[in-house]
Order: sequence, then structure tokens, then C-alpha cells
Amino acid sequence: MKKTGNEKQATGPGTLLAGGGQRAAGNGQVPSAELRLGSNIAARLVEFAAGITAIVKALPKDIAGRHVASQLFRSGTSGGANYEEARAAESPADFIHKVSIAAKETRESIFWLRLVERSAMTTMAVAPFVSEARELAAILFASARTARERAAREQAEPRKT
Repeated sequence: MKKTGNEKQATGPGTLLAGGGQRAAGNGQVPSAELRLGSNIAARLVEFAAGITAIVKALPKDIAGRHVASQLFRSGTSGGANYEEARAAESPADFIHKVSIAAKETRESIFWLRLVERSAMTTMAVAPFVSEARELAAILFASARTARERAAREQAEPRKT
């Protein structure tokens, strides 16, 4: 987050990990841990949660600010945690369930962010986070849909032995 004068302004989600969320290893190659399936989305969700944390800290300490801060903090950080759970799922059904929860929590964040913006609760730029939340929610919902379709296809096809 960059500070300009007395006003706090977010630099926008995903700014710390440019290039699809992958960091250089110093030798021109991407580290093997970064190549794990879903690591780019996981990195974006961490950046999003970090931005949410900054917004929450900037909210007023009155009753409305505390309520919104609590709700936004929970929904804005749980998407990433649920996505990590999905990445370690024990079955396709478990993955679908957990990635769907991650998507729903990210969608909920959009409501709270829009409320912060509409109520002018902070001077931080909230719009980039709304945009990022929309993108992340769409990706997560699409991932759940793809997994659901794949599971249905696998269930319909007879197993080859």
C-alpha cells in the first residue's frame, strides 16, 4: 500500500506478485513449489486478503465501522483459507464443496467492499479490490463448475480395467 500525503491509497490487489503470481528463482526458472496447481490463484487470494486487512485497519472505530470491519475481515480472508483447504481436498466432492465456499466468501466480500465505498467509510481506493474480488469469485465458481462437470463425466463413463 502506498501513502500519498495524508490519504491512504491501495495500490490494488495482485501488485506484489506480477506476472501471474510467479516469482523468479534467480536462475530464470520458476520454483517448483510455484508450479503447483492453483498457486497463482492462491497467491492472488493472499494478496487480496492482505489488501482487505489494510482496508479494515483504515475503517472508523465507531459501531458501524467495527461491524463492517468484522464482516469484511472474515469474508475477505476466508476465501483464501478455504481455497487452500480445497487444494488439499480428499476427494473431488470435497474439492467442489470447499472451492464453492471460497467463491461464496469472496462474493460476500464484494458486498462489504461496496458498502465501505458507498458509505465513504475510508479514503482508501476500494474499487480495485471490488474488481479483484469479482475476478476471483468468477475463477473460483468456474473451478467448482469444471470440477463438478468432470466428476459427472467420470461417474457416467465405465471404468477401464
